[in-house]
Amino acid sequence: MKTVNAFKLSLLALSIAGVSQAHAGDSGTIASAVKDSKVNASFRYRVESVDQDGISEKALASTLKSRVSVTTGSVSNLSAKVEIDNVSNIGSDKFNSTVNGNGMYPVVADPKGTELNQAYVQYKNGGTSAIIGRQRIVLDDQRFVGGVAWRQNEQTYDGYRLKSALSDNFTVDASYVYNVNRIFGESSAKSDLHGDIFLLNAKYALSKGHSITAYNYSLDFDNAAGASSNTIGATYNGKFDNVSVKAGYASQSDTGDRADFSADYMVLEAMVKLDGFKVGAGYEVLGSDDGNAMFSTPLATLHKFQGFSDKFLNPATTPNGIEDVYVKAATKVGKVGLSAAYHVYTSDEGSIDYGKEINVAAKYKINKNVGGLLKLANYSADDHASDTTKIWLMLTAKY
Repeated sequence: MKTVNAFKLSLLALSIAGVSQAHAGDSGTIASAVKDSKVNASFRYRVESVDQDGISEKALASTLKSRVSVTTGSVSNLSAKVEIDNVSNIGSDKFNSTVNGNGMYPVVADPKGTELNQAYVQYKNGGTSAIIGRQRIVLDDQRFVGGVAWRQNEQTYDGYRLKSALSDNFTVDASYVYNVNRIFGESSAKSDLHGDIFLLNAKYALSKGHSITAYNYSLDFDNAAGASSNTIGATYNGKFDNVSVKAGYASQSDTGDRADFSADYMVLEAMVKLDGFKVGAGYEVLGSDDGNAMFSTPLATLHKFQGFSDKFLNPATTPNGIEDVYVKAATKVGKVGLSAAYHVYTSDEGSIDYGKEINVAAKYKINKNVGGLLKLANYSADDHASDTTKIWLMLTAKY
């Protein structure tokens, strides 16, 4: 087990002290908070296979994520949470975790180790909450800010967050983050992104089923100036009978020490519900600044977008931008949820055909605590990356 560093110990101590000092001497209230505390555990075992052209060896990763969470009861609207994750290899470790030195295999970014995933103090009163410490931040559909929870080591954030429902139909969510704990683990050179990170997200409900979300995300990284950016945009989500629509636009420019840069983002998606099926299509563009660099979302849960094969994680490999045209469908057969998608990837500038991809998934809920997932991604390369097939078999249990 990896030694927990001084910062984490300090943060944990502050979390406990924050609740204790709020009512020092009020033993009855503290005792009640301890009594009302909840302990939760979850386990996620996954086998991931990767067959990638250009790499002679096939990857086979067999990993287990174990999580323990402790949430205290409330003391005059104050509570605390501590969550610890451990990722272990169970069986095969024939994969490149990005830190294990197995560079002869394709990448499966699930390094083993133990980490303090969350440790925070929270104040909550009515529609307002404030959180200080290490925490999960998931905004909207995670296209810009998310937890990358698909990977075994989740992405979490060190900082301060305030959420407030200013009225029945208007909510504001504001955060200042000084460190991002990425999925690669503490032993990686890519373990953290730190700097001055401001996240502002405001949602207004126009009517039932219709809303507009406006956002401004300023990412000024000390250790990744090339990824620094300021993004301003808005997204509309609406439901019309059996049709749901998403439409969004954003503009991104340089900030901090980054060189001059500007690019746009656009998404348009429609889904139709028909006799137990959902079918739809979408068009998403991450634009380019004259072929020099593309619109980027370094804090996003990228696995949810542009295909499960994860061929477009690094924006430096596609400076001409990306256009993703896709169709998708979902249904349920008994207790099995089925979904599929087909993507066609091209560049925003330069008429480059990147490739095509098929995604298929089957999800089965065994009972309220246990579930399984089988998933496949097949990427056929044209002028980007190489042909790749990935297969996942996953079992989860939550208590």
